[in-house]
Amino acid sequence: MLAATSPTPPPVTTTTATPSAAHQVRAYARWAVAPTAAVVPLIRSRLRAVLDGWPVTAEIADVLLLAVSELTGNVILHAAATRRMRVGVTLRAGWLRLEVTDGAPTPPRPPLPRTEADPDAETGRGLLIVQLMAAEAGGELTFTAGEFGNRAKVRVPARTPAA
Repeated sequence: MLAATSPTPPPVTTTTATPSAAHQVRAYARWAVAPTAAVVPLIRSRLRAVLDGWPVTAEIADVLLLAVSELTGNVILHAAATRRMRVGVTLRAGWLRLEVTDGAPTPPRPPLPRTEADPDAETGRGLLIVQLMAAEAGGELTFTAGEFGNRAKVRVPARTPAA
């Protein structure tokens, strides 16, 4: 009897830097991946490992973990044909910034300004939830489109756990 195996996820390129204990200038991690479903849990796991090493609250980490799942999932659904996706997280000057970029030629459609999701809608709730969670944490979700693709950015204050 043969054991079932799952396909090996595509290679991930990682760059990380961590702040020194004495002087926190900037901390970051970046990954370049092919936009496939197999990389979503991998990127989420790597982001969790990075955030676990930084002085941020569990609530703020949860916002970014949900956001990375939703944003990478959207790239896979809408821009996988571009065959590239970059994910990065930065801790700088008291703010965490998560960015997900793709090479799509058309800009993303941000959620409509509203405070509730349509319970009958089959799609479209993920970005709204990310937007509302970021706003509740004191941050924001923004989108930009450029010559080389699109960028979704979640920016939230880096609240530190109580000692």
